[in-house]
Amino acid sequence: MQTSLRAAFLHCVSFILPFASFLTLPAHAASQPKPDLFYDLHYRAQFQPEAGTIHVELHLKGNHLPRQLVLKIDPKRQRAFTSTDPLETTAKSVTWQPQGKSARLAYDFVVNHERSSGAFDSLMTKDWALFRGDRMVPKVSVTAPRNLKSHATLEFVLPKGWSALTPYERESGEPRTFDDPKRRFDRPQGWMIVGKLGTRSEQIADIHTIIASPAGEDTRRQDTLAFLNWNLPLLAGIFQSFPSRLLIVSAGDPMWRGGLSAPASLFVHSHRPLISENRTSTLLHELVHVAMGIHGDHESDWIVEGFAEFYSIESLRRSGAISKDRYDDAMQKLGSWGSRAPTLFVKSSAGATTARAVVVLHKADDEIRRATGGKGSLDDVARELAHRQGKVSLPLLQSIAEKVAGRRVQSLERTQLSAPPGSPAR
Repeated sequence: MQTSLRAAFLHCVSFILPFASFLTLPAHAASQPKPDLFYDLHYRAQFQPEAGTIHVELHLKGNHLPRQLVLKIDPKRQRAFTSTDPLETTAKSVTWQPQGKSARLAYDFVVNHERSSGAFDSLMTKDWALFRGDRMVPKVSVTAPRNLKSHATLEFVLPKGWSALTPYERESGEPRTFDDPKRRFDRPQGWMIVGKLGTRSEQIADIHTIIASPAGEDTRRQDTLAFLNWNLPLLAGIFQSFPSRLLIVSAGDPMWRGGLSAPASLFVHSHRPLISENRTSTLLHELVHVAMGIHGDHESDWIVEGFAEFYSIESLRRSGAISKDRYDDAMQKLGSWGSRAPTLFVKSSAGATTARAVVVLHKADDEIRRATGGKGSLDDVARELAHRQGKVSLPLLQSIAEKVAGRRVQSLERTQLSAPPGSPAR
């Protein structure tokens, strides 16, 4: 009797033990993240020059789709929304609720956008169009499980004889694929140019560099490539986060007469000189923006613009494009101009504020070099900011500079920066 009871007990134990071990799994094993799930996100952009619009379609396909997408629209530029699924439209947003395993949203994007009187930062003519992908597709807030992500492709439907260039590589005959690791819902980014185009390209410092403009435009594409051969390797040496593909688009009037940066791309007006009379360079300025990928908080735009302008001049000095005498003269004139800025802490930095910011960073560079015996410089600070990307602030700049210098950098003290130049620090 005892033998049979003992056998029955052992049988029960052998049956229960696997379940007991499952119940006592380590907490970290039970909380392992779910594997990523993907759905296909296909953008189809059909160009309509006669209407000045791009007809945009978003196609979603997969076993799992987002429950809801809210597009933050500009009603003057994104309009006439339709869908296979429920839509709710207000003055500034469109709420889309995809259903089932396939869904479609369509709208028209008005390309032309006037930045100032008679000057455009986005334009379509009968022969070409120049615009930003992140304007064509507005910002989107997504309601979906955190492990649900998109596989995105972009297709252009073009008039006969047109071609297209974007920041994205493209296999022959295939839609462009792209991925933004910071977002679960991928949107096209950067400058794009389509139409009858003239292009030049070259591999510079392992960067596939493309210069493109409408055919017949007075754009110095070959001069620009030569200029970049002197200066781009210097910037790529400072900023290891530089994109492997760089698209520079250009056009003349009525486009805005300046430069504008975007991810892996930039626009510069075709009449802008490669080097201005004040020894700065709009092209290099925008390249630094591309390389750093930073933006300021409510009071720190001077950091963003100051670094871009500082390295536009510094690159020219280091490459030998300007002499040290001309470099010193440029810094002296920036100091005089910057003296008109009573403080650096403004929402938007331009003119005298940016000039003063350049002088401040020049002083910080000298201070760091002295503190480290030449082993550290502002390059190390800029490189770290570019590595972090995103929002910058004075405390962040101070902490990185202090780490490089091994002590506080007096040139970056708030009391120095908020008072008029030449005022005694309090």
